[in-house]
Amino acid sequence: MLHVIGSGFGRTGTLSLKAALETIGLGPCYHMQEVLKRPSHIGAWHDVGRGIAVDWERLFAGFASTVDFPASVVYRQLLDVYPEAKVVHTVRDPDRWYASTYETIYQARTLFPRWMVATVPVVRRYLEMSDALVWDGLFDGHFEDRDHAISVFERHTEEVRAVVPAEQLLEFRVADGWEPLCAFLDRPVPATAFPHVNDRAQMQRRLTAARIGSRALPVVAVGGSAALLWHRRGR
Repeated sequence: MLHVIGSGFGRTGTLSLKAALETIGLGPCYHMQEVLKRPSHIGAWHDVGRGIAVDWERLFAGFASTVDFPASVVYRQLLDVYPEAKVVHTVRDPDRWYASTYETIYQARTLFPRWMVATVPVVRRYLEMSDALVWDGLFDGHFEDRDHAISVFERHTEEVRAVVPAEQLLEFRVADGWEPLCAFLDRPVPATAFPHVNDRAQMQRRLTAARIGSRALPVVAVGGSAALLWHRRGR
């Protein structure tokens, strides 16, 4: 059962918030990372992107909280299912948010080579899901228009303020640390430092490594096959 719903967009400190919620006993926390670990969940979110109803309680079984895309896109539906849940809306300077998003998760759209998209169904469904829900859904296919993207970002915060009852909503900057989060969720402040993870440089390094790896895969496969054939012939 979800006790906390994160309504903030990706790249607003959602992975840090995930770690924080899990530290104070409100985990496991559902994040895009959890989707990528579960091919069946990619299929479920693919259905959401196509307007097909899903069983939210089944999808979030075992999770106590959720943050980040894709769940933040449907925070209103989740609040209908979990009306007692509290909503944490992560916010960030819009210009810094746009630069970070453009240079990291938006670039993941071209992370995989065409042959992989064409031949690996789970990769294709993931890209179709993220396009339908986020890039073509939230941002109307115009994320590269900076002014448009930032206006969507700012309107989303205004909508959250209008939709979520004030007593259930916390607008949160991860730089604020433990105190406002723990006070809102009625949890003791941990003795450990507030987690700050997955900054832009870290994310870019991961994307670069994944891009190189995905493009090297056919070469590695061919090389491995040739080596095996050579070995067999040698025997």
